[in-house]
Amino acid sequence: MHYIYGINAVTEALKARGRAFEWVGMAKERHDIRLQRMIEDCRRLSVPVRFLQRTELDRMAGNAAHQGVVAVTSAKQYSDLDDVVGAKRGEYSLVVVLDGVEDPHNLGAILRTADAAGADGVVIPERRAAAVTGTVTKASAGASEHLPIAKVTNIARTVEELKERNIWTVGLDERGKQTYDSLDYNMDCALVLGAEGKGLHDLVKKKCDFLVSIPMLGKVPSLNVSVAGAIVMYEIVRQRRPQKLAQDKDTSSGMKSGAK
Repeated sequence: MHYIYGINAVTEALKARGRAFEWVGMAKERHDIRLQRMIEDCRRLSVPVRFLQRTELDRMAGNAAHQGVVAVTSAKQYSDLDDVVGAKRGEYSLVVVLDGVEDPHNLGAILRTADAAGADGVVIPERRAAAVTGTVTKASAGASEHLPIAKVTNIARTVEELKERNIWTVGLDERGKQTYDSLDYNMDCALVLGAEGKGLHDLVKKKCDFLVSIPMLGKVPSLNVSVAGAIVMYEIVRQRRPQKLAQDKDTSSGMKSGAK
């Protein structure tokens, strides 16, 4: 059995319909509007609801951070690289590639930001890295249920495959000569992030088309990977957004002219 927990995580999993739900457990003492809405969602989707003691929910979740909701589900269904590349959400591709992120909270935070920034999907390695567990789903606030996430055997080879598909690869490295905001991201690109404390593996670094860094003005040499990734992802959003707004404005003006 697989467990996901937390109100947002379970709500988004119900919406995404990417998992089979066996049942949803809820704390007996909770009677607020958020849980009532979830009960209604479960009934609409024919998902059984059980009312349990918090101690039982604690045991299922493995901690007390479940907010009174734990769901018993099928495992997360991973995509393949074709699915991620094919899920293009905007004019330009944005794929996030993780070279061995091990902390589930960091993975969850990256997935949440990737979804918010309009990324097409995320690529993670099969070994020596965090997988999409209940903790990751909770940390992502359910974003993990909406994003295509591909598991691959070799990140360096995957970087090469992305380049063969005409996707430029941008590695974030504290020793990168180019600052992250000096690169033009109006292109199909993949952002490659390294592991906590280790950064990018040397072979992965060599495969990237660009290596960019975030200027550090204080005493510490680097940022948490989820924070660093968020900074670069939203620089990509910032650069691409004016062009999109201009296109929307032109479309709107054209529609008004046609109405006359």
